[in-house]
Amino acid sequence: MSSGARIWRRGEGPVSPWAVPNIITVVRIGFAPAMVAALFLDGQQYGPWRWIALALFVVGIASDAVDGYLARSRNLISDLGKLLDPIADKALTGAALVTCSILGELPWWVTGLILFRELGITVWRLIEARRIVLPAGRGGKLKTVMQAVAISFALAPFPQLFGEWMHTVNAVLMAIAFVLTLWSGIDYLVRAYWQKPAASPTTDHRDDR
Repeated sequence: MSSGARIWRRGEGPVSPWAVPNIITVVRIGFAPAMVAALFLDGQQYGPWRWIALALFVVGIASDAVDGYLARSRNLISDLGKLLDPIADKALTGAALVTCSILGELPWWVTGLILFRELGITVWRLIEARRIVLPAGRGGKLKTVMQAVAISFALAPFPQLFGEWMHTVNAVLMAIAFVLTLWSGIDYLVRAYWQKPAASPTTDHRDDR
């Protein structure tokens, strides 16, 4: 690591792997196993551990905006950050969905199709990165928001607080997130098919595709 690599300082020049946005992203990744552990410790008792799992997910997802803002505003965007940022998002959402399915709270086919879409598009982007560069689509951004909302409601013990009707609310929110996830994936592939090859390969810091 260069002695002049920047960790927090705004400006030009090399960015340290230990730059603050990268550290935040690494912490976000660590939230995923901690969240899973909290869910299993709760054992569907919907007590304090369940609230801890919810808090870890919400903070982890929300802090994505923090590391992205710091990276852009302070010119601390790095190749490592571009790699870790989507890993953090998918680790949190994937871990939450898989754990909910293990606990019998979410059908496996829903989790499987969502993860297939997310991993499939990610692999596609890596393969095609040198040929085309697509900006984040509105569908992808809306999908990301709805996934976060639906999973947050799924983790929260709201049915125990407000009544069984919250199960219906959870199902509707997850259905919307599911449809948007598949639709945004199809939209991305269609746009990628018609996109002209990029003149020079670049990569966005974000992965809300």
